[in-house]
Amino acid sequence: MTKNEKPRLGVVGVGHLGQHHARILNEIETCDIVGIFDTDSKAAQKIGKKNKIPVFDSMEELAEKCDALTIAAPTVYHYETAKTCIELGKHVLVEKPITPTLKEAEGLLNLAADKNVLLQVGHVERFNGAILAIRDLVNEPRFIEVHRLSPFPDRSTDIGVILDVMIHDIDILLSLVRSKVTSIDSIGTAVVTNREDIANVRIKFESGCVANVTASRISYQTLRKIRIFSADRYISVDYHKQAAVMYKKKAGIETVGSVSDIERISPKITKTEPLRAELEAFVQAVAGGTGRAATGEEGKNALQVALEIGQQINEN
Repeated sequence: MTKNEKPRLGVVGVGHLGQHHARILNEIETCDIVGIFDTDSKAAQKIGKKNKIPVFDSMEELAEKCDALTIAAPTVYHYETAKTCIELGKHVLVEKPITPTLKEAEGLLNLAADKNVLLQVGHVERFNGAILAIRDLVNEPRFIEVHRLSPFPDRSTDIGVILDVMIHDIDILLSLVRSKVTSIDSIGTAVVTNREDIANVRIKFESGCVANVTASRISYQTLRKIRIFSADRYISVDYHKQAAVMYKKKAGIETVGSVSDIERISPKITKTEPLRAELEAFVQAVAGGTGRAATGEEGKNALQVALEIGQQINEN
């Protein structure tokens, strides 16, 4: 690929999420989508026809014609799929979690370094408009509370709620707190599957920050909120609505005596289609630009915390 050429992208896995990878990449003007591949040939043909994208009979054949690929296959296939693409010298964005195990994640990181290719991970909440708006407002958080509740899904039942959805919040926590995790105390249970469907964890950081995170996929309501408390401010974010508000003491106020001493600030939010923003960042990175999704190392760090939470729940 020369400096002025558009990156050539392919999509591996066009199920629940991968079909949107295909749609969006087909719409992004800064790249060319070469084609898609899925082991379910009927599903691939349906998505290919809908978006007017070529369908390939093998992943290797598709990869050979691409500069980079996005992988939205089931988690259990992430390692082998990404490994094949990286061995062919292709840049890769693999959906979260990066792999089911730390050993596999480290294997991909080492291989990507050896091949000098990008390895990025689909932690899409990083590109939520509300999160983008409040990042620079977070000031030495002391306590963070997260609730991510949803009705039972029709996909990702090969993994539990921790690797399915809580890992989004783990990644956001690690990126906001920027401190080493010192302890984890978790509880959870399977309810309608053979893996945990609800989980709660209390995470302590070296900085002194404590986070309380609850994730459930058996709720009758959808709730995705994070609340961040610091010594001088409180920030509330609604992931679902892409809304945020911050409360802090007014300038010059030492001790709050009434509500009138508190300032309510509504950050300027540009609502995004987070997956589109993430894929645009990946395309930019492939083209040599400054944009990027979560790195492979960041994906591994989130996985490490998630797996420890899951191990505690299994042991208990």
